[in-house]
Amino acid sequence: MQDERFAELVGLACHDVRTPLATIGGFAKTLVRSGQLPERESRYIGMIDEAAEQIHELVDELSLATRLTTGSYTSILTDEDTLELASSTAGERVAVDGTGVSLETDRALLTRALAALAAAALRFGQVEAVAWSVEGRDLRLSPVADDAAPILDGSSPRDLGALLARIAIESLGGTVELDGESLRVSI
Repeated sequence: MQDERFAELVGLACHDVRTPLATIGGFAKTLVRSGQLPERESRYIGMIDEAAEQIHELVDELSLATRLTTGSYTSILTDEDTLELASSTAGERVAVDGTGVSLETDRALLTRALAALAAAALRFGQVEAVAWSVEGRDLRLSPVADDAAPILDGSSPRDLGALLARIAIESLGGTVELDGESLRVSI
């Protein structure tokens, strides 16, 4: 009961922070777009605007974690292919290979989670690239360096995105676990 009350408190705080944050971001954008500020001041206001956007993203993540934890999040389920889901996280430093399978899931929630796990593996593992290997409903992310392992398995809560990814995947009925030098996500 105490955890649920805390989650409700965090959810309320996230809601209440949005209005002043929108004010900061709105005025910063207005000042930058006015073109009336000297270059140096315009650059500083731009930095304030970027920081406001980052805070907004963090508040959104906290709010989503709260809704998932309290059961108030409603998934929008669609038929998706697991290889396609993993491929949506691919980029310059994230490769994908394997064979997918169709399943009903929340595409937005799951792709956000997979992208966050890959980003944490890159950032904390200090590796040049990672890859998702897809075999049906099992996705393996590798390599998982020793420094990244406790962050990805949740034992060292140092990355909000990775923690939210775990909560999201588990809320969809999946699992996340370390398996040697890879992270196994079953969905």
